[in-house]
Amino acid sequence: MLVKEWMTAEPKTVSSKTPVMEAMQVLREGGFRRLPVVDDGKLVGIATDKDLKEASPSKATTLSVYELNYLLSKLTVKDVMKTHVYTVGPNDPIETAALIMEKHKVGGLPVVDGGRVVGLLTITDMLSTFIAVLGLREGGTRVTVSLPDEPGVLSQVAESASPSNIVAVVTSGIKAGDKRELVLRVTGEGAESFPERLKAKGIEVTDSR
Repeated sequence: MLVKEWMTAEPKTVSSKTPVMEAMQVLREGGFRRLPVVDDGKLVGIATDKDLKEASPSKATTLSVYELNYLLSKLTVKDVMKTHVYTVGPNDPIETAALIMEKHKVGGLPVVDGGRVVGLLTITDMLSTFIAVLGLREGGTRVTVSLPDEPGVLSQVAESASPSNIVAVVTSGIKAGDKRELVLRVTGEGAESFPERLKAKGIEVTDSR
């Protein structure tokens, strides 16, 4: 799966000269949490709802409403945006984006192609990817097995599936005892009895639901 399959294409952007109040309005109206900042077609920063809110004066301020409005009218996105932006390309694997988000603790990545912002990939998009990879919307039976980490073991699991259809397979890596945990989702005829077919082949089933 590639980034372009899950990103929000042609996202809303602002320029560095956009007043903070205007940018906040764009976020509110669109229900966004972040805005790529683009000047002359080039990505120059990113502004999040947190950045914009923190730029607003505290309610405890002694300034008058007129003074507040004046100060806010002078404040632009350039004054609050982050200029160091992590990005990803539309043809990058989705897992590359996930690693960047996890490593740098960011909730969204502008998608850049040829220097132009063509999309935005967020944590919400990553959750949608996770749901698809696990086949959660397809129903069926979810089965977890513990397998020796050696060649040919997976084929035994696949042979046990018939007449059911395996729609998702994921692994969470090596566990204690040098075994690999595998989570499968099967649908169709015989899905409910899939765990029993696995056990009949000597495969360790640790969970089924």
